[in-house]
Amino acid sequence: MTRTYSQLSAEGRGMIMAMKMEGHSARAIALGLERAPSTITRELRRNGWRPEVEQPWMGRPRVAGGYNAQRAGVRARRVRQQACPERKLHRAGALWARVRSLLERKLSPEQIAATLHKEHPEQVALQASHETIYTAIYAAPRGQLRRELVALLRQARGARRPHARGTGRRGALQDIVSIHVRPPEANDRLMPGHWEGDLIKGARNQSAVGTLVCRKTLFVMLVKVDGSTALDALHGFEQAFSPLPPQARKTLTYDQGKEMALHKKLAESTGLKIYFADPHSPWQRGICENTNGLIRQYLPKGTDLSVHSQRELDHIAWELNTRPRKTLGWCTPVEVLFKDLHGNAS
Repeated sequence: MTRTYSQLSAEGRGMIMAMKMEGHSARAIALGLERAPSTITRELRRNGWRPEVEQPWMGRPRVAGGYNAQRAGVRARRVRQQACPERKLHRAGALWARVRSLLERKLSPEQIAATLHKEHPEQVALQASHETIYTAIYAAPRGQLRRELVALLRQARGARRPHARGTGRRGALQDIVSIHVRPPEANDRLMPGHWEGDLIKGARNQSAVGTLVCRKTLFVMLVKVDGSTALDALHGFEQAFSPLPPQARKTLTYDQGKEMALHKKLAESTGLKIYFADPHSPWQRGICENTNGLIRQYLPKGTDLSVHSQRELDHIAWELNTRPRKTLGWCTPVEVLFKDLHGNAS
């Protein structure tokens, strides 16, 4: 039986009436309609049906126990209309005329709501929230009127953007430096030491592995982390970067995941300058995203990543780092990294 509730149709009510005339029980009717028995009993009770023992003993017996499908349908439509109150900002109301005039003066819905509250502080009926105003505009039927109303909005968008879900601004990182001010040498991939990072998740997001890839050499480091918290990421990335020489620790570009909430401490302990990509812009860290796809051959989605030791992760990274890459002229990341570091040191 489906969990999604739907109203009885005219055909369903007709079937109820026909089966009641044949003497079927509510449970048998429910089985035929694939509905809950309580749905049938409520429909009968609210529309005048009575069991045989309650039927009047004088006069004609009531057809179908008093249930009439047509009258039941009329009643259902009437009740549904009564359950929908008239919109506060309906087109014929004085409040809508005032809102429309303020929209034409280029006020935003939020400014209009504040103006109405200031004009009528004690009269709720003459006030409207900005959400009510937006709803009235976008609920208008498609056509010339709706286009005129949308054109009065500051952005003139044809549809509202969805609200941010989840933590919203509460989960936003503080004091981050945008990728747009990252130095040219990191953007151009001319020197080693500029990294991209990410955290790949395991089954049910209950385990994770940190990934770090050098933008210039494609050298990969896999980091075992005990969880997805900021402290876990801090400890894991500190251990990964600490063996590298200073010339191999210049910048790190990351997304705005909450695991980087301690990015300042990471920058202090490693000497890295950390930059953050724009939200929902994975192409700004395309090298890391592509590397994650390669890593998923070894660490498939939906598996428990906590079972892999750091030694196993190092083995996977070594296989990737000794694989010839077309973008490196068929050299391996290990060859390019050590060649660049040795050349810079000399």
